[in-house]
Amino acid sequence: MRTRWRLAVGLAVSAVFFGLIVNGLDFDAFFANITGADYAWLIPAVVVYFLGVWARTWRWHYMLRHIQPIGMGPLFRYVCIGYMGNNIYPARAGELLRSYVLKRETGVRMSASLATVLVERLFDGLVMLLFVFVALPFVSLNEELDEFRPYIVSLTILFVGALVIFLLLAARPPLARAIYAPLVRTFLPPAFERPALDMAERFLKGLESLTRGREVLMIFATTVVVWLFETGKYWFVMHAFDFEVGVFTLVLMNGIVNLATSLPGLPGHIGTFDYPGIVVLNAAGVDWDTAAAYTAVLHLALWLPITLLGAFFLWRTHVSPRELEREMAEGSEGDADPERGDGGIDGDGVNG
Repeated sequence: MRTRWRLAVGLAVSAVFFGLIVNGLDFDAFFANITGADYAWLIPAVVVYFLGVWARTWRWHYMLRHIQPIGMGPLFRYVCIGYMGNNIYPARAGELLRSYVLKRETGVRMSASLATVLVERLFDGLVMLLFVFVALPFVSLNEELDEFRPYIVSLTILFVGALVIFLLLAARPPLARAIYAPLVRTFLPPAFERPALDMAERFLKGLESLTRGREVLMIFATTVVVWLFETGKYWFVMHAFDFEVGVFTLVLMNGIVNLATSLPGLPGHIGTFDYPGIVVLNAAGVDWDTAAAYTAVLHLALWLPITLLGAFFLWRTHVSPRELEREMAEGSEGDADPERGDGGIDGDGVNG
């Protein structure tokens, strides 16, 4: 039922954005831009994008090493599977999917790996905000961009507040336990207390990468590299079309469109990615039809290659469709081991 509601809300939001795109669009000019593009530029665009995916994989490898060292090859496959899941399932279910596949193949418990995924998303959001604030002074825009300012301010407060909370939890585990332990014992039946406490401990384990300043700086720097690679893809795709804007405009566009994808929408961020991108380019002087064509091709180039690769890697894991659908629908932690009867805790929450 929750999945249906999420899908309905996402459909409504995407439909609104899609309607805003179509309103006033000259379809003849749009398709002329599509058919006249030089698609050879997509080759370096895809290459530089996957360099960013590899950098993202290294970041996850760095964050997971406190829990269990895992090779870059397997983690690259799991990251691609996660992207594929985000692109075809609602509510960013790909994050759950890659943690599930990681647990299935390496034994790393989902509560621990999901903590690292949340830290990733937090740093992604902070870097996107950084991109927006750094680029704005260097970009000449008209007043159309004002509609995004309240959203940007709200997200700044949200991401900075979340970072402070996560840093406190990571730096002071006793304080975290003093907060969550009484809540668990008050609101959960006795049979669920031990598994819930074990899960919280594994979640804290996943936050260990935030306990030292050097590691926080390393995660932040890697995140900047990840998104600079993705901005490079924006730049290459731009050369397939008959317009040119500065690098800072593309940095600004990258920040705003990826912040906008935190809104509910259809899988693959249909509409929530495209409309803000078109508005930024149009505010920078690109006509609406050209901006719409560029954004559509960019979106497809971001979506298709990694979705196909992730689907291939998922097929190789031999996860049955029924098993996968159940995990996505239920959002199951799956950490408890029914044969052990202890919530599945095993020291650091991992096994070989």
